[in-house]
Amino acid sequence: MRDLSSESASWAEHQFQGTRTGDARRTVRLINMATRAAERPAGKISEVFYRDRERQGAYDFLESGHVDASTVLLAMGQVTARAAAAESFAFVAIDGASITLTDPDRSKGFGPVGTKGDARGVKVINALGLSSDGVPIGLFTQVWWTRAPLPRRTGSKRARRARKQRSKRLRKPAEKETRYWLQAVDDAAARASETGAKLWFQLDREADCRALLLKLTETNHQFTVRGSHNRVIEDTDGEASHVLKLLENKAPQGAYELVVPGGPNRTARRARIAVKWERVVLRMRREQGQPEQLLEVTALRAYEPRTCPAGEKPLDWLLFTSHEVRSLRDAREVIFGYTLRWRIESFHKTWKTGACDVEQNQLRSQRSATVWATILAAVAVRIERLKLLSRSEPETPASIELDPYEIRALILLKREMKKRTESIPDSMPTIHDATLWIAELGGYTGRSSGGPPGSITIRRGLESLRPAAKLLRQLDAEGK
Repeated sequence: MRDLSSESASWAEHQFQGTRTGDARRTVRLINMATRAAERPAGKISEVFYRDRERQGAYDFLESGHVDASTVLLAMGQVTARAAAAESFAFVAIDGASITLTDPDRSKGFGPVGTKGDARGVKVINALGLSSDGVPIGLFTQVWWTRAPLPRRTGSKRARRARKQRSKRLRKPAEKETRYWLQAVDDAAARASETGAKLWFQLDREADCRALLLKLTETNHQFTVRGSHNRVIEDTDGEASHVLKLLENKAPQGAYELVVPGGPNRTARRARIAVKWERVVLRMRREQGQPEQLLEVTALRAYEPRTCPAGEKPLDWLLFTSHEVRSLRDAREVIFGYTLRWRIESFHKTWKTGACDVEQNQLRSQRSATVWATILAAVAVRIERLKLLSRSEPETPASIELDPYEIRALILLKREMKKRTESIPDSMPTIHDATLWIAELGGYTGRSSGGPPGSITIRRGLESLRPAAKLLRQLDAEGK
């Protein structure tokens, strides 16, 4: 039986009720599993399900073979597409990841991950939906696959590199891992067509290839791709030139300040960004059996001329976009969209090693491992959504994400740990205050990083909050 009295259960019902499991009882089991995962996210089944009956039911569901990841993802993508249709448009950040999993005797159907082939696991391309102001709304799709075993190394490093490049040139897109990126674009566009949602795809340098640029154009949705090399373009006389040379010869067409978050090898700062742009025609290089093709896009260069700290690499982005840029305002919209691509990196961190810790998954087959990882991916998006709502819409009432019992329990718990100077009223807290209080329950002090709460302290706080909310709910049900 489903318990929809909690916000986690209501979320799970909304997210997974459309899953075609082939049996209503399996759908109920899926929703209950997602509820528990939202309440106690963890990679290990034993850390999510404390009761023997629930834990065994989860193992039976995952290992039965009746439901695979694509079935669950279809339902998740439809929910995301409906949320996207409520926006004027939705950004879609697409990026790949490796999930490293335990497989000591190589019996689980995993493949090599990384460059050396010692680690085992699965590969995945994620398409994360974001609202027009950058708050996660859900996953449009995930594309899972396992790599074939790496060939034995023979010859010198230089000879191996030459063989790899030659093989890459001779293979068609359908034979390369590019096909998984193409499928992610196709799946996201298909979900959007069901609801009429308008999308703006955001991809990094891996997507700067003929097959993906043409696929993005075919969707009739907008796209921005970061350039990875100095592409050949047609000049006004039909002769060949290069895009960077064209942009280098132009004076900056505008400048503004961009808030840059801190990260590995990157200092948080307000960067001064100079911008140049030009409408260009890319001459798409021939691939095996394919003619040369022309593609008209806007080439935009955004670079940091003076504000980069010593010893760090300044921001310098070459972006190819379908969006027509006529002013600095248009250029800033393109750049803003591209900066949201970082959201998927935060999602990967929360999902893989952060709050959800999916790489601790110890299930016994590739199929069961990816189904569980897919459920946890939905939970990771939910955690990221809570984190970012508190930053982008801080004055929104906490009831947008928490149920009345969770809010009441949070107020009571906050009063127990408040500072002497703090006063905690009975009124509805904002999502900003509620998220901060939850993170404080999870050990957040703000002293180590000085930044806003992250996904791990939010997860820990939710683990403390939900038993208290459950107790209040039970007392209320018993009239106490």
